[in-house]
Amino acid sequence: MGSRRGVIAEDLYRFNWVKNPVISPLDGTIVYEVQKVNAKQDGYDSHLRRMNADGSEDIQWTAGQSDRLPAWSPDGKQLAFLRKSGTDQHPQVWIMSAYGGEAHQATDMADGVGSFLWSPDSQSLLIAATNKSSQPHQAISNQSEQSTSTHADHAEDQSVPLSKKAIEINRIIYKSDSSGLWDGGRTHLYVHKIADQSGTWITSGDYDIDDFAWSPDGKQIAYIAHIPSADEGDPDFSLKNDLFTINAEGHERHQWTQHQYVISSVNWSPDGQFIAMVADDQSYYNATLNRLYQLSLATGTITGLYDHDDIMLLNSVVGDTGLSSTYKPIYQASGQAIDVLCTTFGACHLLSIATDGSGVQTILGGQRNIHYFARTAKQHLIFIAADPLQPGELFSWNIETEVETRLTHHNDDLLQQLILSKPEEMSVTSVDGKSLQAWIMRPAGDQADHTKVPTILEIHGGPHAMYGYTFMLEFQLLVSQGYAVIFGNPRGSHGYGQLFVNACRHDYGGGDYQDLMEITDYALEHYDWIDKDRLGVTGGSYGGFMTNWIVGHTDRFKAAVTQRSISNWISMYGVSDIGFHFVEDQIAGNPWDHLNTLWDHSPLAYVANVKTPILILHGEKDLRCPIEQGEQWFIALKRLGAVTKFVRFPDANHELSRSGHPQLRIQRLNHIVGWFNEYL
Repeated sequence: MGSRRGVIAEDLYRFNWVKNPVISPLDGTIVYEVQKVNAKQDGYDSHLRRMNADGSEDIQWTAGQSDRLPAWSPDGKQLAFLRKSGTDQHPQVWIMSAYGGEAHQATDMADGVGSFLWSPDSQSLLIAATNKSSQPHQAISNQSEQSTSTHADHAEDQSVPLSKKAIEINRIIYKSDSSGLWDGGRTHLYVHKIADQSGTWITSGDYDIDDFAWSPDGKQIAYIAHIPSADEGDPDFSLKNDLFTINAEGHERHQWTQHQYVISSVNWSPDGQFIAMVADDQSYYNATLNRLYQLSLATGTITGLYDHDDIMLLNSVVGDTGLSSTYKPIYQASGQAIDVLCTTFGACHLLSIATDGSGVQTILGGQRNIHYFARTAKQHLIFIAADPLQPGELFSWNIETEVETRLTHHNDDLLQQLILSKPEEMSVTSVDGKSLQAWIMRPAGDQADHTKVPTILEIHGGPHAMYGYTFMLEFQLLVSQGYAVIFGNPRGSHGYGQLFVNACRHDYGGGDYQDLMEITDYALEHYDWIDKDRLGVTGGSYGGFMTNWIVGHTDRFKAAVTQRSISNWISMYGVSDIGFHFVEDQIAGNPWDHLNTLWDHSPLAYVANVKTPILILHGEKDLRCPIEQGEQWFIALKRLGAVTKFVRFPDANHELSRSGHPQLRIQRLNHIVGWFNEYL
């Protein structure tokens, strides 16, 4: 291996993450985003780079520290992007000439811009932003603002510091792991005219806009929202939403669906006659696979374009690099096919689905994880793909010649210094006949021929997600420490069909637990260098639940690390930002009617059985699996005399491992390694 070394946690500071490529409609010029940990190691910087269509002249194009989400104007003359600048930490749209020069700020939205799209004539921006004045009812408000007391009382309240004012809550969904307590604002659409900087809110009301798209002629806008009807009751009790269109002035709204779907994203056909939707019909509730539908605007008919139980649209691959993915269905220029990402058998591929329902073609496949894609007018695709040995670079695919070219090499210098381990696939059959895909990674630089190796079972979250062919810094760190790593996809995971992903619902700790034990047994049987007396287990979220469950049901693992975990479904129901509907869906009950059901599926019910030393890692601002879940688990373990330690991460939410504060991410990784080093 020469001068190469193993991976260390601090390598997180050295990686570059490539994101959001866009292609100029004029000459194929590519602009994309590069993100990395900043020089102070207390956050992330991002800037835009520009290259020619063939990958040449790859240069830094903007000098901001938070430039992201680039978008070419349809005429190719301007590039818009989001930037935070100065003391205003709200992202605004900035615009620069396609030929370079200084960018100028184009918007000044009070709470910043969430996302935006150019109008087809390049004269306006369609913006999604928070509009706190657009709806009359606030679910959370300062008590003084809602008080019916006298003017004198109101004046007294105004003297109280904001941090000391009481908060009133009157809706069931009042907090979010990503944004904290809801402040009453709603996301709505705003049309901003470039020439005179004027603008108009075209939607308003007590609801939020999700995805949106311009019609090709610029006269109509399609969007997704859950607009409550008069007889619906509380809209927070339903996850379903609807597809609407409205004209560009904000008039003539039309509703095209009647609450049949949970719609993720929408896009128009090139001729403006159809709208494609990625959606699910909730037939399997939270485990329902996404499918592709097409609405005919002429008839109002919605058609499923491909009804195949093995296809899960969009990217559900688990990684720890914080990358997102293209989430929209993209019509090809002919309008005869739609490009969309697909999660399947450990990979994320790019599919082309015929609009006449005749079939599906895999455009970009392989043992890799495709994040973003964009199509040029000259029969090229550009895309970002990661694999187990690299965290994501930009590639080009010539559709006519079927030649693939790698365009960027942002992480090559670092990767050439590291000893990495390539996962070996294992094909396991469960006791009830299910095929299970799993992998094992050998210790880095060691073929494990002469010594017994301690081995760690990793369990993904979700549970409706999927491990696969992508880069995992945590896994590479563990193999660099001398461990083998086992990971796989038990029932409940995406990528293997509708029945498989649904199979863990109402059975947490049943067949899924058995699958993980059988994956472990398979590895022990086929790799005789694994030390069966030095097995560890770890996982986060659902993986944390399963880690807790495992140590309460077997002593075979000699060390465990549970992360952002669930220990008690009874309290989880009322404290999680998704608790009430997630627990009812996944565990099949609520605390007042099904107390025993929730308790029987709770690791806390079996805590007295725990003999395994277990480290508890939890973010203090986690609202998805709130820290009280870790607190209950820790107190019970300590009271029973178990070997345990509780590590709390300040200001960290559920996304700590993927996009949290860089220094906290480093501490997390080192705590995992330290615990396994001590007890394995």
